[in-house]
Amino acid sequence: MKRKFYQFDVQGKILGRVAVEIAQVLSGRQKVDFTPNEDKGDWVVVINSDKVRVTGNKEKGKKYYHYSGYPGGLKEVTFRDQLKNDSRKIIEKAVKGMLPKNKLQAKFLKRLLIYKNEQHPHKIDKKIS
Repeated sequence: MKRKFYQFDVQGKILGRVAVEIAQVLSGRQKVDFTPNEDKGDWVVVINSDKVRVTGNKEKGKKYYHYSGYPGGLKEVTFRDQLKNDSRKIIEKAVKGMLPKNKLQAKFLKRLLIYKNEQHPHKIDKKIS
């Protein structure tokens, strides 16, 4: 099976809406021969991850949590701070939440390539803006 490369430009796009489209391409839902228990998805290249946006007050209010497992080990980062630190993690976490929670999820996420700007080394078959 030959997998295609899809490019998503997320500059000025709403995070949740573009995450749904990316998850559908990764899982192969747009294909005619889609079956949920098989991996028939394509590669996804996301560019301009620094310029993704959210609606409402989520820029200040949305928080990402990480727990180390130790007492007092709960860390929280706001959307705005995470966008400054590493915007790629924002898109990865949003897409991961849209994918099925099974063994295929890890395979799908390996085919998700996220870049902060427009430069990448991949040959694109289809651009989705």
